[in-house]
Amino acid sequence: MSARKDSTRPRLTELRLEGLVPGYAGDTGPGERTEGLAFDGADLAGRRLTEAAFVECTLSDVSMHEADLTGASFVETRIERLGAPSFSAPRSRFRDVELEASRIGSAELYDSTWDSVAVRGCKLGFVNLRAAQLADVLFVDCAIEELDLGRASATRVAFEGCTLDALDVTAAQLRNVDLRGARLGRVGGIEGLRGATVSPFQAAELAEIMAEHLGIAVRD
Repeated sequence: MSARKDSTRPRLTELRLEGLVPGYAGDTGPGERTEGLAFDGADLAGRRLTEAAFVECTLSDVSMHEADLTGASFVETRIERLGAPSFSAPRSRFRDVELEASRIGSAELYDSTWDSVAVRGCKLGFVNLRAAQLADVLFVDCAIEELDLGRASATRVAFEGCTLDALDVTAAQLRNVDLRGARLGRVGGIEGLRGATVSPFQAAELAEIMAEHLGIAVRD
């Protein structure tokens, strides 16, 4: 008998991107839909791309530093080696997206929606996902300095081989969020961890924070 599929794990869609044609910076703009293009080395830094949509695209070695991606959509798209000291995409939508081998300093992604997203081999500074809606998201081999999930809703989110220096889950709503594959540092809003899974070692590390939150004094 085959093993039952774990219903708590992220459910990711495999991308099949074929027959793409070369894309250039001038092919996209505010409110424009871009479909079936392969952007290789395009410079989109500082561009106004509000409400832009990238559908069935690849973006490789693309610069988006300080581009305005407010309300933008990335659908069935692979992003590789993205370089952005400042990445601004609040209220954006990511569906069936792969983000790989990228370096982002500050990512403003509050009020965004992530559905079936894989983030692999990335180095991320401050990731602001406050009030975001996350479902089926997997982080693999990522170094994250600070992840803000305050007031976010997260379902079937997992970390594998990651370091997470600081995590804020104040007023978050978590369901099937697996933190066992992350080396955790500081945790803010400890009550927001309800619905998460941690390892016995992580639980021991969190005990002091939990005791402090509950007003319990721990002394020899």
